[in-house]
Amino acid sequence: MKAIVADGNGGPEVLSLHEVPDPMIGSDEVLIEVKATAVNRADTSQRKGLYDPPPGASPYLGLECSGTIAAIGDKVSGWSVGDQVCALLGGGGYAEKVAVPAGQLLTIPDNVDLVEAAALPEVACTVWSNLFGPYGLRPGESVLIHGGGSGIGTMAIQMARAWGARVACTASTTDKLERCRELGAQILINHREEDFVAAIRQATDERGVDVVLDIVGAAYLHRNLEVLAEHGRLHVIGLQSGTDARLDLGMLLRKRAIVTGTTLRSRAPEDKARIVAEVQARVWPLIASGAVHPVVDRILPLEKAAEAHRLLEQSTNVGKVVLTVG
Repeated sequence: MKAIVADGNGGPEVLSLHEVPDPMIGSDEVLIEVKATAVNRADTSQRKGLYDPPPGASPYLGLECSGTIAAIGDKVSGWSVGDQVCALLGGGGYAEKVAVPAGQLLTIPDNVDLVEAAALPEVACTVWSNLFGPYGLRPGESVLIHGGGSGIGTMAIQMARAWGARVACTASTTDKLERCRELGAQILINHREEDFVAAIRQATDERGVDVVLDIVGAAYLHRNLEVLAEHGRLHVIGLQSGTDARLDLGMLLRKRAIVTGTTLRSRAPEDKARIVAEVQARVWPLIASGAVHPVVDRILPLEKAAEAHRLLEQSTNVGKVVLTVG
């Protein structure tokens, strides 16, 4: 099969299409003939040598895909060869075929085509497990979503609004903020022109927000804590600005706040399977109703993976960049 291979660590130029061995499936796995995959920030970090695949995962990039089941393991039930699916992966989506545990498969929503479906698994599972997991968002609460124009952000805005929350978001341009408004965000903050702490305080009459979903990391830690209301919860899911930051424990105690940090890729297979099952049961009906939909910025062929990485690192996209296979 063909797959995108990184010739060492570095910029997007290290990515190119190569012939590689087909994956073998285990007894609890299926083999997917990939139709499309989507580009995530984790892929760009792996390309740079900053985010290694978990043990046993494919060495190739790609944390989600859509396609058709080509083979099933001896212990797999409930799925058949020929089923069209999308899947959460530990790696390997940038290829013509990928092996995946059956517990990480999702059906294709009736109102989503097979290519667009590749943009759903990673963001849906990430947003669900953080924004609606333990210490998550409750109906009627308020949430600040950083990076509103990202794949995570566009999904989080829609899911939070469908949940009945008041949604604030940050983005870097007025065009991105307009798209966020169209998706349901009510408080729009251009983080290049405004202090988001001051903007949130003004919009909430100094109360702050109940939940913050953050993809930025170190540079925002203190201000995220400042912007929380009492009993607020901060969920850190990205490290775009680094890992080292100062935490004001006095403020944390006074606000009786909770700070959590999670990754999805390194979770145990049974934990991923649980999250995938919850997403199928709780998020997929929102997609079927039209309340939530995949946001795809553009679609490129797999051989243009390097261009897709450049687009993501330039932050010009709104929603996901998808790569088609074949």
